[in-house]
Amino acid sequence: MAEQLRLYSYWRSSAAYRVRIGLNLKGLSYETVPVHLLRDGGEQHAPAFREANPQGLVPVLQHGDRLMRQSVAILEYLDETWPQPPLLPASARDRQRVRALSQLVACDVHPLNNLRVLRFFDRNWHVPQPERDNWVLHWIEEGFTALEAMLADHPSTGRFCEGDLPTLADCCLVPQVYNARRFGVDLAKYPTIVRIEQACLALPAFDAARPERQPDAPEEVAA
Repeated sequence: MAEQLRLYSYWRSSAAYRVRIGLNLKGLSYETVPVHLLRDGGEQHAPAFREANPQGLVPVLQHGDRLMRQSVAILEYLDETWPQPPLLPASARDRQRVRALSQLVACDVHPLNNLRVLRFFDRNWHVPQPERDNWVLHWIEEGFTALEAMLADHPSTGRFCEGDLPTLADCCLVPQVYNARRFGVDLAKYPTIVRIEQACLALPAFDAARPERQPDAPEEVAA
């Protein structure tokens, strides 16, 4: 698999953040191609990018001539193509749990506070900012309440979401905690989530994937 990896990304996209973590955990080098989601109405809407992803969303991973979309599907591709270290556990039962935790974030929480939803509220329905903020807080808190219950005191929860090695679930959890902090969620109510997030961020693969460390991060937040 000598073909170059190229990640179309935006520094603050939580979906792209998931894939950066996965690439780093696998020890894979890749080129970042920034796609600014706000500049000029959003570069993701430009015809050239729509050819790469008709949905107009990041991330897109290019591996050689193949273009891949949807962050969780990309992470599973990475795991199947480069099996070590694994992002999914060995047993079917444990894999199901990891996928369930991942999808809680990627399918049920994140889409409801994504940029395109909030823009639709603003531009089409003229929803005031405080109401939009309340919408985001409600859905993150509802999702995190369920996620905390699924993690706390569960026999499979270890240092990370599943055992003592990071998995696909941790790749999804950490970016959503970043979003929760952005929107002012009271994380004291979710001690297990915060503990796991801190264990993840102590690893170089997660630390290097932080939004503020990306080449397209604004100077005022770059670290």
